[in-house]
Amino acid sequence: MHPLVGYTDRWSAKPGEPIRFMVSSADDQAYALRFVRHICADPNPAGPGYHEIAMPTALDGSHPGLAQGAWLGSFARAQGLPISLSEGLAITATIWPTLPSRGEQGIVALLGENWRLTLGISDTGGAIARLTTPAGTVTSRIAASLLARRWYDVALVLTATGTLQVAQSPHRKVGGMVDFGTAEAAATCPTGAVTGVLLAAMPSDSAAPAGCHFDGKLELPTLRPATPIAAALDQQHRHDTTDALASWDFSIGIDGFMIHDSGPAAAHGELINLPTRAMTGSNWTGAVHDWKQAPTQYGAIHFHSDDQGDLGWREAFTLDIPADWPSGFYSAHIKNATGEDLIPFFVRPTTPRAKVAVLVPTFTYQVYSSYVRPGRGAEIAERAALWGALPETPDRNREFGLSTYNYHADGSGVAITTQRRPMLDTRPRQVSLMDPAPTGSGTGRICADSYVIDWLTRLGIAHDVLTDHDLHAEGAAALAPYRVVLTLQHPEYHSERMMQGLADFLDAGGRLMYLGGNGFYWRAEPSAAAPHALEVRRAEGGIRVWATEAGESYHAFGGGYGGLWRRVGRPSHALVGSGFSSQGRHLGFPYKFTEGITDPRVAFITEGIDAVPGSVFGDSGFMGGGAAGFELDSADPRYGSPPNTLIIAKGVVVHPDYGPVNEDMLTIRHPRPVADWSCADMLFFETAAGGAVFSVGSMTYVGSLPVAGYDNVLAKLTTNVLRRFIDDTPFGPTPPS
Repeated sequence: MHPLVGYTDRWSAKPGEPIRFMVSSADDQAYALRFVRHICADPNPAGPGYHEIAMPTALDGSHPGLAQGAWLGSFARAQGLPISLSEGLAITATIWPTLPSRGEQGIVALLGENWRLTLGISDTGGAIARLTTPAGTVTSRIAASLLARRWYDVALVLTATGTLQVAQSPHRKVGGMVDFGTAEAAATCPTGAVTGVLLAAMPSDSAAPAGCHFDGKLELPTLRPATPIAAALDQQHRHDTTDALASWDFSIGIDGFMIHDSGPAAAHGELINLPTRAMTGSNWTGAVHDWKQAPTQYGAIHFHSDDQGDLGWREAFTLDIPADWPSGFYSAHIKNATGEDLIPFFVRPTTPRAKVAVLVPTFTYQVYSSYVRPGRGAEIAERAALWGALPETPDRNREFGLSTYNYHADGSGVAITTQRRPMLDTRPRQVSLMDPAPTGSGTGRICADSYVIDWLTRLGIAHDVLTDHDLHAEGAAALAPYRVVLTLQHPEYHSERMMQGLADFLDAGGRLMYLGGNGFYWRAEPSAAAPHALEVRRAEGGIRVWATEAGESYHAFGGGYGGLWRRVGRPSHALVGSGFSSQGRHLGFPYKFTEGITDPRVAFITEGIDAVPGSVFGDSGFMGGGAAGFELDSADPRYGSPPNTLIIAKGVVVHPDYGPVNEDMLTIRHPRPVADWSCADMLFFETAAGGAVFSVGSMTYVGSLPVAGYDNVLAKLTTNVLRRFIDDTPFGPTPPS
């Protein structure tokens, strides 16, 4: 684990508001703290120039260190129950194991003052029951292994007559395969009440809160009076809990993190490390796909041995944002002899002080963060050392969890991510990837987006910074004070509230400059109960590394249908004129002006520029070597590009590594000519309320702003747009053609 690392409790704060920092320092070593404001976060010596401003505070100086751990694996826990085992007990559950041969895994564990009773999966893949008392350990196991991704009822019965029984029964048998059975061993019932319950894990003998995590779906774990084991299995299969001493019904409270016990003791519990809810259960018929319409068919939770949630570290220090700090990009810089970290956060204005708001895509940051790419740390190590960049990467720090662009160990997609952990690939002064351009920076996220801050600062244009999380929390009210909103390099993920807020801003006459690509593409929803947690369901089409299972496309958080905004009637085309249409390697290509640049409606864009149709610009940059690249957006009236959309330039990319998005491919041939979809369309249109939209449609666009010290055609063009958008003069209606 990274020897010195930290995170915050929130993405942004206003002057006067507190922001908490959690830090882990190996061997409890002290560290030095200071705060910086980032103007340009690119560490490339050949780039535009790394630029930070020291922001002194009373917290500056040496701080005592504390080593804090991170433990993977989701589970549930409940408090004790007034249940005695002296007369025996039955434990039943329904499971859908995904890695039954991975090793020992817990399903239900009961803890007493000096005993443990557990039902789980053995290291050979079959059900196992184990009773541990001061007299020793008794184990009963089934030799037949469970099969992956199939439903089973499992049971443990401890009888007062002296046996420990275990059984597993498939919901559907497979011809010629034995995946069922029973076993028993002699055992004596312990005395004393149940003091604690773990679900989907077993007690840990280390500092970890639990161990032997279960991979798979768990449904209706239930404690019953001792009964013949065949009867216990039958009751479980029928979801009969009439005699239950405790029964945790996961179909209740699907949108939250508490589990509900319908038994007489009401031993409710909590979920740890963000397992996935709104999962189809063993009784799902396929007739209903929205869990809200039939919650009893969604009574399963998918637990993973590599889930990660709020780390819950002890607070290291709290910063009350000073009253005189301007809105912007900031970090807490911590450093000692073993390592350093820049813990990013953003400062909002107490009250808006500018006409321009920069909307930082923190939803996208969080969705991508902790993206484990095997070998990435080794790949960038030499360059990071040469540039003085932060060297740590998620593949070298897997205890912090995964990105929603990773798979879990059991092959299921990662659907939930937390902000409350170190996100080591979402840092200033960082090398994100090995840029193919000779002097390329390989920037992404904060470093790439800081080019826009640097550009605005050099122009002397006042601006405030807001985050996606601010927009989600406040809706259109967060944007209403501003004349212009700038979106940055990769604003891909948005909630329903954010999409509506942006639409309302435009409907009120606002001006939007979309300076990126692959924007407004996927739905992402935070938890109302725990806003640090963000959920993505990858339904239907879209460029994606995993897809939702059948029946599991509706979010647990908020209950909305997941997937592409285009699939639920909010295409990016309707908002910003274009939508994601092509993707390829991190390579950049030039734009060429079209005939549209001669239209009088955009005369303001060409001031001081020799903009001739067919002329090239944006043919160099610090991201891939050009302004049009990586992920491209094109206009398409069929998907909602407004009729008055004017395409003023195109970055056409015809390259063997570039292909179409799969949602456009109804057959094996694309319905449009390649130059109409494998391109970044730079476009402009006016809105009915006197506002306007300018879109560039490329993820490498901002990397070309800093070329020649921001003195280039692309930068001048973008500046012309911004200055006109700041002007309060309404944009007129589009003249008739």
